[in-house]
Amino acid sequence: MSFATIRIAATLLVLLAAGTTSAQTAAPAAVTTVPGMPPVADPTNLYSETTAAKLSAAVAGDLPRVYVPHVQSNDVYVIDPATFTVIGKIKVGLNPQHVVPSWDLRTLWVANNAENTNKGSVIPIDPKTGKAGKAIPVDDPYNMYFSPDGKSAIIVAEALKRLDFRDPKTMALQYSIDVPKCAGINHADFSMDGRFAIFTCEFAGTVVKIDLVNRKVMGYTQVIQPGRPTKVVKGPDGRDEIICTTWKGMPQDIRSSPDGKLFYIADMMADGVHVVDFETFRQVGFIETGKGTHGLYPSRDGKKLYVANRGSNRIHGKPGGKGGVSVLDFATQKVTANWLIPGGGSPDMGNVSADGKWLWLSGRYDNVVYVFNTDSGDVKVIPVGKEPHGLTVWPQPGRYSLGHTGNLR
Repeated sequence: MSFATIRIAATLLVLLAAGTTSAQTAAPAAVTTVPGMPPVADPTNLYSETTAAKLSAAVAGDLPRVYVPHVQSNDVYVIDPATFTVIGKIKVGLNPQHVVPSWDLRTLWVANNAENTNKGSVIPIDPKTGKAGKAIPVDDPYNMYFSPDGKSAIIVAEALKRLDFRDPKTMALQYSIDVPKCAGINHADFSMDGRFAIFTCEFAGTVVKIDLVNRKVMGYTQVIQPGRPTKVVKGPDGRDEIICTTWKGMPQDIRSSPDGKLFYIADMMADGVHVVDFETFRQVGFIETGKGTHGLYPSRDGKKLYVANRGSNRIHGKPGGKGGVSVLDFATQKVTANWLIPGGGSPDMGNVSADGKWLWLSGRYDNVVYVFNTDSGDVKVIPVGKEPHGLTVWPQPGRYSLGHTGNLR
């Protein structure tokens, strides 16, 4: 073999190696989103735009406040996060459940679901002034989300087993999607491309996948605690499905993994988090956390998931339960820390501060708000009104809000 031939062969090997390396390090493909939805900045991390430094210009001048709705006292307490003290109270409608940031970040909506009546309403709060506007009547607003394109507010009418899509400013009804097999529909998260949502069905022990583009139910799947007896049946979507024959969970909050491939589902009866594959829509794992697993909140760097364990398997639990927070590592799916509340407690819903240093959670059965230091796990306790629920911390980083207590992207 001539020197020239050897040199050509060596050059080809180098080029092939370079091509292989290039392919291995190639950036992930861009995500094609629904029209009107902001682009996905990082396909490997849908939380990339909610880091501490990325406050939107839309929230400039907004008051730094924590808004705490109380289911029984029908008001919202306002806390100054700098001093950890209550500085005001806002009278709202019947049974306020959540304070929800709007898609455009310009309004905080109080969802008053007025249990067992037809007096449900939503009330806007201006985050620049902290003042409430006039109530708008809507049916059974237990929770509230927004379509990823910002065209609709999604009222979660839990008792009616229905999702009402409404104008995001006037709340005029656009259309509805019935979910008759989703008893206790309450919490949701969305696919990375904005085409689908997965809602939890608290009283059915299942989750439901919704096609937002074609406005229809895609299917249901049951979440199961490991070790329970199961059998294979035909599911509501026509596919074989594994179901539990003796036990029914109570799925609560739900959040996507950073890459959008998995969904984590808190279950207050299973005392842990189910892991569901988004594409197959089947359970692929379970992570034990603590008693009464309820709320889920990603850390500001998108690497951890804070899991609120409410301390009871009952809907109406007693104060002083074995409540706390588990810190879950997204990459390993392992719990890396457990922060227990001295003397017990009932951490429920809330969010992380804009700088990522504090995790704010309502104490549902203890009539307090907990503020966890995300470095040490130490906790401050702030007395509030009767049965605090879905509090929101404002402002938060991100370009737009998908709803709940601040699911921003």
